Amino acid sequence: MPAVIQDLDTLVSQSAATAEFKQAVRDLKDNKRQSLITYNAGSPPVKVLRAVSKLLEEFPGEVIETAQVEGSSGCSDFQGTISVNKGAWNVSFVWDCKWRAEQEGWKDHFGDPDQIRAAREFGYQCFEAFNRS
Repeated sequence: MPAVIQDLDTLVSQSAATAEFKQAVRDLKDNKRQSLITYNAGSPPVKVLRAVSKLLEEFPGEVIETAQVEGSSGCSDFQGTISVNKGAWNVSFVWDCKWRAEQEGWKDHFGDPDQIRAAREFGYQCFEAFNRS
C-alpha cells in the first residue's frame, strides 16, 4: 500500500496534542524558537520536523506535551529516539530516503537509489522503522 503523505496542518489538527505543542510544531516548521520540541546538535531541524510529523500521524490520540529528539543524521538517513512527555514513552526510528528509493525502485542518473527524489516526494514517509517502546 502506498504511503499517504498528509500535510502538516492536517496532522496537527487531527492530533490530541496540547495546543502549546501544536504551536511548537508550527514554530519548528517556520524556524522559530520554541521550547517544547528539543533536539541534539546532530539532529537537523528539517529531519526533526519529519520525525515529529510521523509522531503526530502514528499517535493522533495521544496527548503530547513535549518531545525530545536524540538523533544522528547521515546523508540519506536520520535515526534515533523521541522521548515523549519527558520520558513517559519513547519511539525509536530510522528515517532513510535511500531505503525508500530502493523500495520504490527509483534510480538516479548514475544507477544509484534516487534518495533525493524519495526525500522530496515522500518527506516524512521515508521511515523504515518507527516503533513505540
